[in-house]
Amino acid sequence: MLWDGLAEALRLLRTGDGDTWGITALTLRVSLTATAVAFVLGLPIGALISLTRFPGRRLVHAAANTGLGLPPVVVGLFVTVLLWRSGPLGAFGLLYTPTAMIIAQATIATPIVVALVAAALRQVDPDFRMQMRAVGATSLQALVALLGEARLPLAVAATAAFGAVVSEVGAAQMVGGNIAGETRVLTTAAVLATSRGQFALAIAFGLVLLLLAFLVNLTVMLAQRR
Repeated sequence: MLWDGLAEALRLLRTGDGDTWGITALTLRVSLTATAVAFVLGLPIGALISLTRFPGRRLVHAAANTGLGLPPVVVGLFVTVLLWRSGPLGAFGLLYTPTAMIIAQATIATPIVVALVAAALRQVDPDFRMQMRAVGATSLQALVALLGEARLPLAVAATAAFGAVVSEVGAAQMVGGNIAGETRVLTTAAVLATSRGQFALAIAFGLVLLLLAFLVNLTVMLAQRR
């Protein structure tokens, strides 16, 4: 069965199967967009936790750490309620669309980014900011320099966030509906194929997903080396 799955994966990639490429492209678009949104939201929060003192700081940090183990199904349920027709955001008609999937995945990834960014910035020498101030750098310039100094751990944070969302299935299926040609991604396609007894096809989707994750991680690694 494993060999059949591998052969099916190679066939799908070699023949340029339209459905497979469409599912793969949607997977990449949704997960990369969700990762970018999570990074934009999580980076400043992580920096605030690490570099400043404010009321409720420990509570925010604890919430971010708790979010590392947040069940995707709970996120899917929460986003579904928000986007349901009678929900607070139901008027926008976002449920069962790629946008809803991005919202759910970004919700999953943001605590990961916050926790890892806070940890990464703490690892930088505490004297670094003082040295930047000593040479006349503004607060913003010092922060940019600090982020540059921690660029490798920050890249790891982005990679970890991407890995968490690209392999996620529960929330994606709840808010996306697994609609063919619209919201079907590699994970939900693999679940559907398994439920139909098409194990070789399910394994093929899993292998394509692993290849996709490997290529993204390889790209980040090469960027780190440069």
